[in-house]
Amino acid sequence: MKFTYKHTMIACYICFIIQSIVNNFSPLLFVTYSRQFNISLEQITLLVAYNFIMQMMVDAIGARYVEQIGYRRGIVIAHITSFIGVAGLGVFPFILPPFAGLIVATTFCALGSGFIEVLASPIVEALPTDEKSAAMSLLHSFYCWGHILIVLLSTLFFTLAGTENWRILAMLWSLIPALNCIVFLFVPIVPYNAGNETVSAGGLLKMKEFWVFLVLMVCVGASEQAIAQWASLFAETGLHVSKTVGDLMGPCLFGLMMAISRTIYGSVGGRINLPRFMVVCAAGVTASYLLTVFAPVPMLSLVGCGLAGLFVGIFWPGTLSLATRALPQAGTSMFAMLALAGDIGCTSGPSVIGFISGKLAGDDALKGGILASAVFPIGAFVILLWLICKGRKKER
Repeated sequence: MKFTYKHTMIACYICFIIQSIVNNFSPLLFVTYSRQFNISLEQITLLVAYNFIMQMMVDAIGARYVEQIGYRRGIVIAHITSFIGVAGLGVFPFILPPFAGLIVATTFCALGSGFIEVLASPIVEALPTDEKSAAMSLLHSFYCWGHILIVLLSTLFFTLAGTENWRILAMLWSLIPALNCIVFLFVPIVPYNAGNETVSAGGLLKMKEFWVFLVLMVCVGASEQAIAQWASLFAETGLHVSKTVGDLMGPCLFGLMMAISRTIYGSVGGRINLPRFMVVCAAGVTASYLLTVFAPVPMLSLVGCGLAGLFVGIFWPGTLSLATRALPQAGTSMFAMLALAGDIGCTSGPSVIGFISGKLAGDDALKGGILASAVFPIGAFVILLWLICKGRKKER
């Protein structure tokens, strides 16, 4: 079989489904871990923090060494570690002390997810396609679709086969990185900025414009995850529904709307002015936060959560596309450093909501936290306006 760039693109789409498996399958089992292995809530919290820290470390390492490792070798390593991590969830806790086993599995999962974040985007960006920003948006939409798919199919499996058989499901999910790894052994890969002299990570940090994109990426990650991480609790407390219904009406709704926006832009993005579109989306995210906080009825607040997902969808892939246009001399290290900044934002947004909500009292404490986190989409709005004005000055 002759593999083409189309197969490379499809394999990269599957990469983001794998990243979603790696990041979102284990959280579905937190209650099971607690019951089966007698693991405390504090240990589960540590597991989440450890996964995040490991991914940030991979981003930092990738910024320095990914081009030396090589694209094909790096993406194959990402798939192998993802396979070991997901399959290991059902193996390591049974051959090691349970919590230590989960830490080992989480380590492999974080390595896989981190390398995918660093490598998949520049691989797609380097492919000979006309609509780079649209391709990037469609690529990142697969993470959202993957998240929804994992939640729905895993829930169906647990309903039909029972939660006690979760180890079988872990093995089934691990087949996806195993099979996609084989595909990446054969598909054509074009190194990003091949044949051109690229600026090192240290050189990028000396460029003022790159720092603007780093700050924008922090705002982007925070805007995306601030409501996403608290949507389930917000739905439960605001609408007084069960945890299952809260998950479906909160994070699933948010993820669905984000997937739809990225898919739509991936289909028609070539006809849209990306910087201006992102400014509109930044205003839309801010308005969605305000609707969530000040809506007179709880159902409208939930609509605000959904609209936030719709408007925030283009933020992450759009920022990567803007950075590649503005800094054509940058290499793969740029994607790694932007991913690191985005991950910092992904923890900053939810943390601001949690911290501010903890300082407030009453039923509206969570709304106060969400209102405070609106500083992130507002920050993105200001930076994007500055980039547009700077671009106009260059054209004169």
